Amino acid sequence: MIRTIGLTKENKLVFDFPLEDIHTQSFKWYWVDLDQPDAKEELLLHSFFHFHPLAIEDCFHRLQRPKMDHYDEYIFFVLHSICHESLKAEEVNLFLGKNFVVTFHYTKVLELERARERIAQYPNEWEQGHVLITHQIIDEIIDDYFPILYKIEDNLNEIEDTLSPSTVHLSMDSVFDVRSNLLKLRRTILPMRELLHRMISSERLGLSTNERAYYSDIYDKLLRLGDILESNRELTADIRDSQLSINSNQMNRIMMILTIISSVFIPLTFIAGIYGMNFEVMPELKWRYSYPVVIIGMLIIGGTMLLWFKRKGWLRLFKS
Repeated sequence: MIRTIGLTKENKLVFDFPLEDIHTQSFKWYWVDLDQPDAKEELLLHSFFHFHPLAIEDCFHRLQRPKMDHYDEYIFFVLHSICHESLKAEEVNLFLGKNFVVTFHYTKVLELERARERIAQYPNEWEQGHVLITHQIIDEIIDDYFPILYKIEDNLNEIEDTLSPSTVHLSMDSVFDVRSNLLKLRRTILPMRELLHRMISSERLGLSTNERAYYSDIYDKLLRLGDILESNRELTADIRDSQLSINSNQMNRIMMILTIISSVFIPLTFIAGIYGMNFEVMPELKWRYSYPVVIIGMLIIGGTMLLWFKRKGWLRLFKS
């Protein structure tokens, strides 16, 4: 689907005009959006706009890293939006010329829809449309990163609040899922931050001081996103360390309980082993009171050891 917006010499904003009007009418600027193009529309990049083959190849071969390439009459950008469900990066290709913007993307990008709505809502703000539209598109894409990160941050806070020995295994699974999602976002946010740094540092874009301030604002947002991302990664590391500590404490408690049980039964097993041997010359076996004496002796030994463990405070492990 092809959608168009243009500002005529008479400062009239027109929407959804045919592509042929670009050559027959005079526009101060125009924006052509190739939204989920079919094979015929893909050919327009070469046959109608005459873009460089390398830039066209980058449009067709997904997924490119966010970047900026300079050509003689335009600048080519690869931008990344993020799918809220899968957190996968979705490529948006943008050509910025002296008086035009052409966007090309294979997936539905709501950020571009919002940019179009803003242009329609404030038609008098787009005198330098090709530069401001590019800013608006990138700004909408970056703003859409924040809800995703805030949702992950809320999820982490919930995990931290419910962290306990009984839920440690479930929490650990959730933490690893969150770390995986943060890694996906990191692969998008950091390259986009590098791209914006190149944009505000580049002289070939020809940005005025006022226009550069707009792009610097986006760069500041990406810096803040990077800080949020890293703080969330640190929080997942802290939760993971807490969970490992809980696991370690649980393991130590189990080992202490097993040690107590083993310590009580080792001497009793030793006595039972001696009198379980099939030797004929064991005089106490023929004594009338040998059985109750041995049983009472074993009870005394076991009880004495339990009292000693109680004085040491070890029996409290059985209550927790």
